[in-house]
Amino acid sequence: MSARVVVLASGAGTLLQALLDAATDPSYAASVVAVGADRDGIEALRRAERAGIPTFVLRVPDFPDRAAWDRAMTDEVAKHEPDLVVSAGFMKLAGETFLDRFGQCYVNTHPALLPAFPGMHGARDALAHGVKVTGCTVFFVDSGVDTGPIVAQRAVEVRDDDDEATLHERIKTVERELLVDVVGRMARHGWRVDGRKVSIGE
Repeated sequence: MSARVVVLASGAGTLLQALLDAATDPSYAASVVAVGADRDGIEALRRAERAGIPTFVLRVPDFPDRAAWDRAMTDEVAKHEPDLVVSAGFMKLAGETFLDRFGQCYVNTHPALLPAFPGMHGARDALAHGVKVTGCTVFFVDSGVDTGPIVAQRAVEVRDDDDEATLHERIKTVERELLVDVVGRMARHGWRVDGRKVSIGE
């Protein structure tokens, strides 16, 4: 039986597409059952619709405050009974209600080797710092900014001729591969979070 995955997105949906492509193989053991977004008209929603997957949109301005939006997002995701929730370029921070419900099964990706270079500009910050190796991270979301327990990481070499665009593009390629691998392994083998240590299949 496939693990049920709800994906949250805010943009083009390339991470989502990687998961959709992987899920066409029954042995992958994870199926995207819904895609949620915080804005209309994005390519991620069109990708989901082309794949015949239910979508929902909850825009923050349509709610009296952020806490009300967070409660609505929690309720909407819960309707799909997910085993795993994946932030795939979702540009909104989860609130207390959402994390109380899904904190042990909500993962995100980041284009740097956390805890280095958290925030919005992982590739830019790596270049500015002059590191020779950066990469990407899959981690459990907590109440901080890119501070949750780390599930998996992969390294990406920083080349002498890199600019932010070229480096970020190479990181994104590895990020898609890593997310697909991690979600599949979590679906097939389960996981455990013990403090900051995450174990898959133990």
